[in-house]
Amino acid sequence: MTRPDRPVVRQLRHDAGDRPFITIWEVTRACALVCQHCRADAQTRAHPRQLTTAQGRSLLDDIAGFGAPYPIVVLTGGDPFERPDLPELVRYGTSLGLHVALSPSVTPRLTPAVLTELREAGATAVSLSLDGATAGTHDDFRGVPGVFDDTLRAARWVKDAGFRLQVNTTVTRSNVHGLPEVLRTVLDLGASLWSIFFLVPTGRGAALQALSAPEVEDVLHWMHDVSDLVAVKATEAPHYRRVAIQRARGDVAELGTLHQMLTAATVDLAQGRQRRRAPRPPIDVNSGRGFAFIDHLGDVYPSGFLPQRCGNVVEQGFREIYRASPLLRALRDPAGFTGRCGTCEFAQVCGGSRSHAFAVTGDVLGDDPTCVHARDASTAVSG
Repeated sequence: MTRPDRPVVRQLRHDAGDRPFITIWEVTRACALVCQHCRADAQTRAHPRQLTTAQGRSLLDDIAGFGAPYPIVVLTGGDPFERPDLPELVRYGTSLGLHVALSPSVTPRLTPAVLTELREAGATAVSLSLDGATAGTHDDFRGVPGVFDDTLRAARWVKDAGFRLQVNTTVTRSNVHGLPEVLRTVLDLGASLWSIFFLVPTGRGAALQALSAPEVEDVLHWMHDVSDLVAVKATEAPHYRRVAIQRARGDVAELGTLHQMLTAATVDLAQGRQRRRAPRPPIDVNSGRGFAFIDHLGDVYPSGFLPQRCGNVVEQGFREIYRASPLLRALRDPAGFTGRCGTCEFAQVCGGSRSHAFAVTGDVLGDDPTCVHARDASTAVSG
């Protein structure tokens, strides 16, 4: 249960229009894996026009220029470990006071020695992807055999190096029933946070089967059920905040068979854990509203799953882009949303996934098709 002294949803302590809470920088698109669900078209070699070391340092200067509280900076890819200057970038960013985290691919480049070097450079957290409870499921996602076992080994290296470990899981129709077993592995690895990504049909992920809106609702409620076992985060499903509020009110609609199945598969896991933690309240951050993505060429987007370019950090400062981009400003104003998201009573605290809205409807300010709330009976999807 939520402690009475903790908010149901955490609010930013600063104006989301003034500075982001978190900034993702895709330092390279080079990657040795060929993940089915990747939002990007990863390449075996770095793009010749990816940001240079000097440009990267200038970007970090720009981000630090927001002042305290500084945005969290996550260096991702592709595979950030493909960049030989990664320790230099981490060291420089942390010298500016930035909190730097890493999101690498599990390849032979991820070694205990490299992790130790990056920890000494000042990085504090590492996220690894685990998209299935078995080697068959995970390796099929990643496109390379053996990655499942390598990921479990890498997770232990991450912990041994002194990093906080985050596990990322992309959920689709093909792996959703394995989430309880993935949770078991997440707990065994001692992860600090489990982030469940709700597939956005963009990039290579367009070929996979995303969950229906009722199935998403079932998973979100199950996530809330297990949030006293491990801190959970819903990525591209901001209506998890709406679920948290409804659960705190005791306002829960009838859930579906997927929720029943996930619950039944988790009973023994929950009973076997004597420690129960206070659930981590979700934070009120959304695409363009406290969150921004910078790609390997310096182009700025509301998120990595929302391919609407807002500017380029080489041509224009990142702070100026974040604060003044017409699209980012529009995304921070739920009053301009259309359809159900525009009239929803949770618009200010949720706002819907703008990435899903754009991917499915073509309207970045339109309905989030993955949310069942306030849906007319005539348009409801059974699941």
